Amino acid sequence: MKIYHRFTFIALFFLFCVFANNKCIAQSDTSLINLQTSDSITSSIEQQNSDTSIIIPKTKKSPLESQVIYSSNDSILFDIVEQRVFLYGGASIKYENITIVADYIEISFADNMLLAAGRLDSAGQLQGKPVFTENLSSFRSDTMLYNFDTKKGIIKKVITEEGEGYLHGTRVKKLANDELFISTGKYTTCDLEHPHFYIGFTKAKVIPENKIVTGPVFLYVADVPLPVVLPFGFFPNKKGQQSGILIPTYGESANRGFFLENGGYYFGINEYVDLALRGDIYSRGSWAIKTISNYNKRYKFNGSIDLNYALNIQSEKGFPDYARGSDFFVRWNHSQDAKARPNSRFSANVNAGSSNFHKYNPSTTGDYLSNTFQSNISYQATIASKYNFSVNIRHSQNTLNNRVDLSLPELVFSANRFYPLRRKVQVGQLKWYENINVGYTMNAKNELSTLDSLFFTEQSLQNFRNGIKHNIPINSSVKVLKFFSWNNSVNYNERWYTESIRKGWSNDIDPNNLIQGYVKTDTLDGFATSRDFSFSTALNTKLYGMFKFRKGPIQAVRHLLTPSLSFTYIPDFGAYTWGYYKFYGSKNSVQPVKYSIFENGIFGSPPANKSGNINLTLANNLEMKIRTPKDSVSDTKKVVLIENFTISSSYDVARDSMNFSKILLSGRTVLFKNFDIRYMAALDPYIVDSNGRNVNQFEWDVNKRIARLNNSEWALSLNWNLSSKKTNNNTSAVSPATRGTEEEVALVEAHPEAYVDFNVPWNLTLSYTFRHTTTFSYIFFEPERENEIVQTLNFYGDVNITPKWKIGFRSGYDFDTKSLSYTSVDIYRDLHCWELKFNWIPTGYRKSWNVTINVKAAVLQDLKLTKKKDWRDVYY
Repeated sequence: MKIYHRFTFIALFFLFCVFANNKCIAQSDTSLINLQTSDSITSSIEQQNSDTSIIIPKTKKSPLESQVIYSSNDSILFDIVEQRVFLYGGASIKYENITIVADYIEISFADNMLLAAGRLDSAGQLQGKPVFTENLSSFRSDTMLYNFDTKKGIIKKVITEEGEGYLHGTRVKKLANDELFISTGKYTTCDLEHPHFYIGFTKAKVIPENKIVTGPVFLYVADVPLPVVLPFGFFPNKKGQQSGILIPTYGESANRGFFLENGGYYFGINEYVDLALRGDIYSRGSWAIKTISNYNKRYKFNGSIDLNYALNIQSEKGFPDYARGSDFFVRWNHSQDAKARPNSRFSANVNAGSSNFHKYNPSTTGDYLSNTFQSNISYQATIASKYNFSVNIRHSQNTLNNRVDLSLPELVFSANRFYPLRRKVQVGQLKWYENINVGYTMNAKNELSTLDSLFFTEQSLQNFRNGIKHNIPINSSVKVLKFFSWNNSVNYNERWYTESIRKGWSNDIDPNNLIQGYVKTDTLDGFATSRDFSFSTALNTKLYGMFKFRKGPIQAVRHLLTPSLSFTYIPDFGAYTWGYYKFYGSKNSVQPVKYSIFENGIFGSPPANKSGNINLTLANNLEMKIRTPKDSVSDTKKVVLIENFTISSSYDVARDSMNFSKILLSGRTVLFKNFDIRYMAALDPYIVDSNGRNVNQFEWDVNKRIARLNNSEWALSLNWNLSSKKTNNNTSAVSPATRGTEEEVALVEAHPEAYVDFNVPWNLTLSYTFRHTTTFSYIFFEPERENEIVQTLNFYGDVNITPKWKIGFRSGYDFDTKSLSYTSVDIYRDLHCWELKFNWIPTGYRKSWNVTINVKAAVLQDLKLTKKKDWRDVYY
């Protein structure tokens, strides 16, 4: 019987392959094949509990173009007469780049048709719904009918992902070019099978990687239709940059009237650069233009350019609060890839504009609170691995005093340090003279300092200061007695200017204050130079002291003392023979007044007096080692008690009296990793007269003390970050924060990373600084003590109220006004596919509130509702 059954199975299997015009190859590790017969005329072969994969290769007579690979986890039933295959339980079909997975699949080789569907479980729920995947696109449905030959199909109750959205269709027809025709469907960005919101339509056409076009559309929220109807729907579905209209936001401002903000057009120029043109318009005359362009050349460079111009009109003509003014602001960031040009680099960071721009126009909190803006455009190059060249354009702007400093340009050329006396072929140890090295630096500047209102005037262009400075340092370092380092240096400076000054007394009327008699200053054009040089020598070493403890938690205390003794000599370049300093007679002075002809020079003048300073510096460091618990990785732990404490003073041998300088003390340490303590003090070894001027008598001789405290300063700073441990709650996913305009970004600035992270339940950052300065002045021998205390306190953080609610805050305390500084409160609610944001600034110039509910996905970023009271509108 066994032989008979085997023969019968082989014969039937062969007949099936003949009918299908294919060769069948069955592969299985555990195959249990049984022959089943019935009273009907239909014969079948069933394979149960099989992981078998059936591969049907293409033959010359086969209507299929490629192999069909199908398998199932439960069973496979072959109907030889009808040329059909039935797959049950975890069925899978692979044909070319198409994969279909379902709980039930039926294949008809007679007409190349495939039917896929799910099956009802014991609870009546449909399980194992078909999932169709072709290339990178995929969709799931209730039932699916597909033709391998025409590559067309009919799908019922389909859900497919298209870009950032999902398409739901009651009945869908798939064409051979992958286009879809949908009857009665909806579009949404919610990934749930029953979405929270959707845009309903009766018919639609989907062109893959291009667009989705529908008939009349209706907006539904929680299955409730809203009175929002459009005659057709258009949803871009193409990946990459696409040009299109930027929908503006609308509203009403009490001071500016009705408005449209941030409307414009986006140009997706190419894969390297884009451009967004936006504009604001108000019914009372104000308007603004904003352009931003991003560019990126992979492995080369990337950056962005942001240009803004605004005309701001407050109130109406005739009212006392009427104001009209124009503002602008420019941002440019450029970064070059380090691999693009290893020997040169170009970078730019430009932040410049009118002082009131961030006061009257939407901006981030950081820009609003900042009173200084700086810019730098730089080009750096290395030449032959020996020389360095850089060109910089620098800009600094203070919005409080409206001062602008511009360096246009600044050139720096330098040569690497070289050893002129060192042998090319080194044999043995270096001689002392072989350590002599020489360097060179050239610095050329052209600077302007003026008010921003005068920046573009002709007068400002005449106030540029310029010059060139050359510096040649010659250094050598020698070890003495193994433990001492002896360093010697000669420093040479040369300055080149295009003008110098001359001063003299004039009996004419001063044109500035109309007073007769003044010091007249004349500017002489022409090339002028000045030179100076100095010599210094220094001897330093390190001394270690340690005290060990046999018992207790402290193992040892180590003291490091770094003494340094140096001498610096500078000749008297104020002598008449050098020609750098001159004299003029003054009506109010018996002695001639000395001045430098280069005192307006950008690099200053050579030193006026001879000096020979002997400097003594004692730097101290104190650390201790403590024993750690036995279960620790290391047996000991190092603790810094005093990071640095330095005492320094000098004695000038070139002076005829009061040769000692002030004794300077400075110290710093850090406690608990976050608490920084600094101390500085100056002590005077000489007494003062009744006018508070120093007299050539020591404090020790008169008051029996080494020195007198002249001034001191204590500075404390605390930066403390507290946060809970990060959790991995799947219901608290990281949701992207607001995107788009600067106003929207400002809503969540309590989170510096621009994301609302529900995985961190809470965090708090405290920043506190304290500075106490004491200054002594002596009038009629009585000390007058002046104390100044400056304190700042800032704090910010956020906390999860629930897994979907987060509150962020930012504030501080102004100790001078005894009130809160800039304060903002941010509330964020994760609504799955939507998000709710609330921002409130309760006090200050930016007093305002803003509530926005919007769709998260960028493709529907304009589907939002905003209610706000702008800071430009006073509210109570």
